[in-house]
Amino acid sequence: MGAIGLGCMPMSWGYTESQRSGEGSLRAVHAALDRGCSLLDTADMYGPFTNELLVGRALKERREDAFVSTKCGLLVGEQHIVANGRPGYVKRACDASLRRLQTDRIDLYQLHRADPEVPIEETWGAMAELVAAGKVRSLGLCAVGARAVRPPRAARTERLAAAGGARVRSRMHDGTLRQLERIQQVFPVSSVEAELSVWSTEALEALLPWCESRGVGFLAAMPLGNGYLTGTLTPGQGFEPEDIRARHPRFTAEMMAANQPVVAGLRRIGARHGATPGQVALAWVLAQGRHVVPVPGTKKERWAAQNAKAADLVLTREDLAEIAGLPPARGSWY
Repeated sequence: MGAIGLGCMPMSWGYTESQRSGEGSLRAVHAALDRGCSLLDTADMYGPFTNELLVGRALKERREDAFVSTKCGLLVGEQHIVANGRPGYVKRACDASLRRLQTDRIDLYQLHRADPEVPIEETWGAMAELVAAGKVRSLGLCAVGARAVRPPRAARTERLAAAGGARVRSRMHDGTLRQLERIQQVFPVSSVEAELSVWSTEALEALLPWCESRGVGFLAAMPLGNGYLTGTLTPGQGFEPEDIRARHPRFTAEMMAANQPVVAGLRRIGARHGATPGQVALAWVLAQGRHVVPVPGTKKERWAAQNAKAADLVLTREDLAEIAGLPPARGSWY
């Protein structure tokens, strides 16, 4: 699997609907695969279903070039999203994903969210049966996420100190860690997916160390900060109503302007290496450990190719110290 993956969600769901293009998205997938970004990360809820259909079109031609990750466990309604972890549903969802993806196996099958009405051990056991049946090669868990647990006040301002890397203790991922300990008793966890970026470092406190100590892979979601860390967004530009950033507190005009020093710092470092701010942001994620794979999402060929080049950028100690010393990002989900 390549050092950097491709998040396919923006091609069908969550971002700038007016700019979506099936053919353009396919070109982005091929651009990523051509450059060794073999991990294609999708989910049945994206669309819903249309993202897997799109990825399936690419896999029909290049299955052996790709490491396919998809997810189950969330159902999308008109105005809501609900979890479904019933074993029977999980097995039906897997079969449906295989059909849409036009493949006979899923390399990584992730539980998008645990169902509060179903013991997670039962859901995970059903997923393990899919491995035994040869439909799935490995299993992963998506972290509960920042919006599900409100951490203590001190943790909301957590940052790595520039000298020594000291950390303020965060409780954000305690729920996910409890889930991991439970399901690890049923069947081995191969990966955990959670947000990790220059401006969202909470996973460094306990979640990533848990993975490292057990040889579990870590998929860094939103490593480009929903596009902000690329330096291509303008404060006050506005977003389409269905774009998730239209409701994200860090993407108000005020907060986008307030967080410009973060991008400016990435741009300074990039200038020393002939790299873009986004490439520096991805290189920072790669520097967090050998088990970490950033999964930047895009729907455009240009950005997929640019993101892939970040694998060749090695940040110095001075670069990393400068990033650690950047001002904390303002605005959060809370």
